Amino acid sequence: MSTSREMMRARIFMFNWTLAVLATVCAFVVHLAMRGRTVSLGYELGKARNEQMRLREVKRVLELESASYKTPERVEMVSRTLLGMEPPAADHIVTVGGKLSSPDENEARAAAQAKPVQ
Repeated sequence: MSTSREMMRARIFMFNWTLAVLATVCAFVVHLAMRGRTVSLGYELGKARNEQMRLREVKRVLELESASYKTPERVEMVSRTLLGMEPPAADHIVTVGGKLSSPDENEARAAAQAKPVQ
């Protein structure tokens, strides 16, 4: 009987030993998978931060450009160069609800009213 008991103990020991080795191997595989995913996420995070910095710089440049478009000098330059606009002639200026102060302006107003609109 002692041999059968020893064999039974040996089988139980081998079963427990095999289970322990399998559990260790599984834990190691899970650890490696998690480590690989952590490294991958680190690279993705670095790329995202670089993209964020690039987009912040683009935003800053666009805000500066937008502010420059709002200046009267920029509006005048674009209207003259790109759109071919010129300041209106004196006879094309019409005041609304105000009195003309100088005689030249009165003459310009009378001349503008006498001309038919084309």
